[in-house]
Amino acid sequence: MFRSKGLVNPLLFASVVVAWGLTWYAIKLQLGPTPPETSIFWRFFLAAAAMWAGLIATGRLKRAPLRSHLWLLALGIVLFSSNFLCFYNAERFTPSGVVAVVFAVAPAFNVVNLWLLRGVRPSANAIVGAILGALGVACLFADQLAAATAASGAPLGVALAAAGAYCFSLGNLISQPATRAAGDLPNAIARAMTWGTAILAAAVAARGLSFKPTLTPAYLGGLVYLAAIGSVFGFLAYLALVARIGPARAAYTTVLSPVIALAMSSLLEGYLWSRWALVGAPLILLGQVVMFGPPLERALLRRRRDGDGAATLSERTEATRRRAPSSSRK
Repeated sequence: MFRSKGLVNPLLFASVVVAWGLTWYAIKLQLGPTPPETSIFWRFFLAAAAMWAGLIATGRLKRAPLRSHLWLLALGIVLFSSNFLCFYNAERFTPSGVVAVVFAVAPAFNVVNLWLLRGVRPSANAIVGAILGALGVACLFADQLAAATAASGAPLGVALAAAGAYCFSLGNLISQPATRAAGDLPNAIARAMTWGTAILAAAVAARGLSFKPTLTPAYLGGLVYLAAIGSVFGFLAYLALVARIGPARAAYTTVLSPVIALAMSSLLEGYLWSRWALVGAPLILLGQVVMFGPPLERALLRRRRDGDGAATLSERTEATRRRAPSSSRK
């Protein structure tokens, strides 16, 4: 995977996996007296402020035409507000590791959205990976349904996580025109984060909620981690990784980060693995490995070619054997 002889690529890869793998438990630390809308507002308020400061300090800030803000607003809705509202509320009912694994099906949603919205025909890898991911989510949903009590809402947690993953997938599609409209990706992200923050502020005010966060070490530590590491450092490190090793190889971070999230759930949340979970989680992760792995079409074509070659050789051998007796009689 890492063709460079240096340590930069492996370190970037490991940094993204760890940074994003730990965000799911950090979200768990945000739950409590503070409403999810308020927690997400402060997360992206701090992250957007850091992005703006970085752009100004490095001289990379660009002007964005007014019409470009339609795309940036859309990106802020699906990528920096509504999807996180789904994820935060999902963790009220479901362990953070399960939410992280469900989020790993976002690439499968990418395939569906590209097919439905842009007419891009999916590859064999994408189809097989999406099927495996869907089966895995079904197993996890069955697991949570079996463990649910009348008031637990565990299946709702899986459904909310899937809805958040779908919003994230829409954000992937919208990010391309939004990036072109803003000039480059960092400028697009800074503006989209700002729109998301404004939307969350409006939601907090409309519901009459308080903007005051919970002033405890666990909450504030989780907030700083999510804003600085999860939203700014993790994103920038991922972009650097994509530039170095390509998006296909970089996407393997979405396969490994849920493993860390599941380990954190088992250690710190007391998550117990049922039979359904032991089947569902590996299915989702296997789906991602297949989706980003070597093209299946090439392997099938090679096998077919080898089979045709073997059949041709067998036919030639049989023909030679049949001619042999007649030759000897002469």
